[in-house]
Order: sequence, then C-alpha cells, then structure tokens
Amino acid sequence: MSRPLHRGISGGARSPGNIHDSWEDSQMKDKADKEDVDRKTANADSSYLSIRQHFRLLFPDNSSSKQNLIENGFASDPFSPGTLRNRHKFTLFLLRLSLVVIVILALSGSFWWTLAITTSSRGQIYRGYRRLQQELVSDLVDIGKLSIGSNRLKELDYCLPESENYVPCFNVTENLALGMSKGEEYNRHCRPGSRQSCLVQPPVNYKIPLRWPWGRDLIWVANINITAQEVRSSGSLTKRMMMYDEDQISFRSASPGYDDMEDYAHQIAEMIGLRNESNFIQSGVRTMLDIGCGYGNLGAHLFSNELLTMCIANYEASGSQVQLTLERGLPAMIGSFTSKQLPYPSLSFDMIHCAGCGIDWDQKDGILLIEVDRVLRPGGYFVWTSQLASSQQFLHKKENQKEWNFVHGFAKGLCWDMLSQQVDTVVWKKTTKKSCPARSGSGPPLCSRAHDIETPYYRPLQGCVGGTQSQRWISIEERSKWPAKSRLNAKELAPHGLNSDDLAEDSLKWQSAVQNYWSLLSPLIFSDHPKRPGDEDPSPPFNMVRNVLDMNAHFGGFNMALLESKKSAWVMNVIPTTANNHLPLILDRGLVGVLHDWCEAFPTYPRTYDLVHGKGILSLEFVEKHRCEMIDVFTEIDRILRPEVSTLPFSKLPRSNKL
Repeated sequence: MSRPLHRGISGGARSPGNIHDSWEDSQMKDKADKEDVDRKTANADSSYLSIRQHFRLLFPDNSSSKQNLIENGFASDPFSPGTLRNRHKFTLFLLRLSLVVIVILALSGSFWWTLAITTSSRGQIYRGYRRLQQELVSDLVDIGKLSIGSNRLKELDYCLPESENYVPCFNVTENLALGMSKGEEYNRHCRPGSRQSCLVQPPVNYKIPLRWPWGRDLIWVANINITAQEVRSSGSLTKRMMMYDEDQISFRSASPGYDDMEDYAHQIAEMIGLRNESNFIQSGVRTMLDIGCGYGNLGAHLFSNELLTMCIANYEASGSQVQLTLERGLPAMIGSFTSKQLPYPSLSFDMIHCAGCGIDWDQKDGILLIEVDRVLRPGGYFVWTSQLASSQQFLHKKENQKEWNFVHGFAKGLCWDMLSQQVDTVVWKKTTKKSCPARSGSGPPLCSRAHDIETPYYRPLQGCVGGTQSQRWISIEERSKWPAKSRLNAKELAPHGLNSDDLAEDSLKWQSAVQNYWSLLSPLIFSDHPKRPGDEDPSPPFNMVRNVLDMNAHFGGFNMALLESKKSAWVMNVIPTTANNHLPLILDRGLVGVLHDWCEAFPTYPRTYDLVHGKGILSLEFVEKHRCEMIDVFTEIDRILRPEVSTLPFSKLPRSNKL
C-alpha cells in the first residue's frame, strides 16, 4: 500500500512548528497503516504457503533464494530464508518419515498375512495353478493335432443314399444272421469294422428344423424316416398324439382315454399326492427316464415345468421314437433293456415312466425291474401305464392276470410302496432304506461291493439289487430342490470328493466361455463370406441352438453356463470312458448324461444335434490313450451334426468329403 501524497496545506498558511507536528502525526499514521497491512499479508501468505508445501516436497528448489522487495519494502516471496524455510524442512522431514513408517507397516503386514495362509489354502492355490497348466497343455496339444491332421487330408467317399439314417453298432440284419433273437438283435453290438468310413448324406429334401419352441410342435417329414402308415398304426399312448400332413408332422395332446397330455400329467401328480404337475419340483422330482417314450409328448409338456425327461427306446430302422423326439428338440438316445445295463450310474433318476412301452416286465425272473430299481433314486417313483393294470382287463385273460400278479409281487419284494392305482396307471415309490425286511425273504438279494459298480458300461444285467453300496444314497426328499440342486450342498458333494469352491470356479470359467462361444454363433458365420462378428452386429438369438452334445462334460459346467445365460438348449453331457467319471455328479446336479467310449459310435441317429462341444477330447483320446484314429471321431461328429451347424471349440467348415 503506497503512502498518501500531501500536495499542499489546507486551511490556509501554517507556522513551521505546526508543520513539524503535522508531519509527525502523518508518520505515526503511516506506521499504523503499515502494521495493519503486514498482518493481512501474513495471513494470506500462510494460506498460500500451506498449498505450496506439497509441491515443494515433490519438486524441491535447491536454487539460492533471493529477497525481492516491493517499493514499500514488504517481502513478496513467502518462501524466503529464515524461520519459514526451517519450518518447511521440518515438515518435509516429518512427511518422509511417515512415508517410511507406512511402507514398513505394509511390508510387515503382508509378511504376516503370508505366514497366516493355511496348508489347505496353499494347496488350493497350487491345484488351481496346476489346473491352469493342464488346460494350457491340453489346448496346445489339440491345436498341434489339428495342425498335423490338416497336412494329411484323407479323401472320404459319401455313403450310399440308403444310408442316410445309418446308425453304427445297430445292424439288425447282421445280428439276425448271427443267430441273435428274443430282442437281442436290437441291442448295441460294436464289432471291429462295424463302422463305415464315409460321410452320411442328408435326405434330398432336407430342411433346417424350426427353432425352439416352434420346432417342438412341428417337424419336416423329409428330415426323418417314417411313413404315414407307421403314424396311423402306432399304438403307444404318446405316439397317437400327432397329425401327419404331406410334408410335415404336427403334435397335439389329444388321446383316447385322456382329454390331453396335461390331464395325464395332472393325474400322475395327484396319484403321488401333489396338487398338479407344477409341484413335481417341490416334491424332489427333476429328472425322468421315459422308457419307450413314443415321440416325447410327456417330456415336451413337462419341460415347461422345468422337468428334464430323457427318452430311451430300442433302435428302429423306420419310425424311430428316438429320432422323432430329437427332431423335436427333446432329450433322447437309443437304449435297450433286453440284456445289458443302461450306461447310467446307479441312483440317477427321480422318476421312471413306462406308458405302453412294450416291455414284458415279468420276463427273465424280474431282472428288468431290478435294473429300474438300480437307476431310480431312493424315494423316487415308477409310473406304469398299461392295460394289464386295468381291473377290467386282466380279469378276462389269465395270462394278463399272471403278469400283473408277478409285477405286483416283485415290486413288493423290491420294497416298493404302491401309492395308487387309477384306471390303467399304477405308481410305486422306491424305499429310502438300504436294508429292507422284505428283501430277506422272497425279494432279490443285495449286490456285494464287488458287483455293485456305480457306473457300468453296457454290462450284462445283474440279478441283485444295486446302488445300496453307494455313498450317494440320499432320498429325493432330502436332496436340494431345483434350481438349488444344480449347486449341491456339502452333504451331496461329499461323495464326489469336491467342495462348493470347485463348482464355483468351474462355473466362472464356463460362464466366460459361453459368452465367447455365443458371439461365434452369429448367423454371419454361416453366410457366403463368414467373418467374426463385431460390436455393431446383432447378437445371436437365445434359441440359436437347441440340441447340444458335450463330448467331455467334466462337471457339467458348460451345461450350467447355458442354463444360467437363459439359452433355450438342453445338453447331453457325455463322460468318456477314458476320463475321470464325473457322471454321477452331473446327474446329481439335475442334468442328463451318459457314459460313452468315443472310439465307438454314439447311440443316436444322424443329424440329431445342433452343436457338438469337444473341449479337451483330442488330447484325452489321442495323446494320453491312443486307441483309435482321429478321423473316425471326426466322421462320427459329422454324422450326428445337423447340416450348417457347428462344433465348439472346433469350427465346422462347409461340407466337404475331406477330413
């Protein structure tokens, strides 16, 4: 602040003495003003200094300080030498000391945290690291095998047109020539050289199936092998629920004896003691095995209630129940009760259904009912719909009465409780007790530990009750209900040697994989000029694929990721016979699957799957245990894939006769 200028003397002339006094007063006033300015400047400098200190710590100024004065002699630089600089150095020292203390505390805390990790935690980290290493090696081996195979292209001929529905290992004519009879000719027989080394061609008028759910109720006649006469002559309860047109088959629920399939399912629910079929899940029923399923009408209806129904039926050269069921987008596979155990673990299904399935349950001393008991979970239900169960029918024929009496008595020997009988339908409930008093009498004996194999692979039927040695003997009422069933609780996981963290880790991996896979399923890939879809491209619809086959399912994580991402797909989870057997775990999670040897043909018809997933299958079958040729496996994949669909993580190229 500048000093006031005195340009003259107001009020007239003054004496020299007065002028001197006046000058002293002015000096005193200026001094007071200067002190006031100093106080204000010091306050402003202190605020400014607090901000500058942080920048001085990061950018120290080692240059010599200079003292700049304004015209009135006030210091203009707040970082001037003296006491203020000493304060700055002291503050800087404290801040640096604090930083060192923080670093020491952080390092010591990390050290003690490392020491605190338990042996189990270190084991989990090590197992995770090893798992990543194994997956990396597996992927590299797969890539190497594919790259080697591309340099050794082998010409393959197309199969003859009459082989368009060819299923290896099911040659009825050859089996009859070998003297097989009594249903054995329809069984699976994979003899050396039974597989044709050719590419199965689709029918001339083949059409891409409609997407789910429309494809469930309408299929193209040209895609399957069936005649109008076979449709009209069908005698099964569910086979009669269809209409044959010139180029298509539509399905309805109307049937003699029942207003529709909904009434039939409602009747079964009431016989169990439920209000309706929507309560199956709450009662513990999630998976059903439908023997001789017709064309899958019951499974199609129950699918809306989150029940998963697996259809099995004998091989049929024409009018196949399995082929039509798969064409509708419903789970199915070729399977026979004639002489071999089914490729499912013991205690696999919550309900087993047989409606006009054509099986004579009184044959072979009840051994077929023993197989039903083996794959049925404790507390599960066996539903049998047959004219033999009708009170008016069996009274007129002694042979019918004899068969009914045998089934009724044998079920009692298996400790099955007959819950109800209505019209021609009977419902039994399997016991939840491993040891039953009735079995010590007329019932079949329990299998010993040596004979009670949990997951047999087409082993001859056994005459003893299986599954009682399994640690998975848990009644359906005590198990978690769907969808919590898919995660399993600690009690359910214990028999599999796993914990919830193992499933959670597997789930996260496959959720990411499904997101990547789904982007590759863009319709752009199947155009004339395929390209990887970009962000601007529309995402594939949720019903892009329906029937999915996982060749190496492991824990079933790929299946669960598809369900959690709301994709309208079901998955046939296949566990190779050469891999660790996690099939019991998969079925305990409320999914469906089967044990299979990939050096043999899969028990299904051509063109039945939209997507085949083969993660790790090449290294498993051709590196660890080389038992067959890779071209045979790829020929089989080509046979079961529908035209213009894909394999993952493999890529389906435009159809060619080179592999």
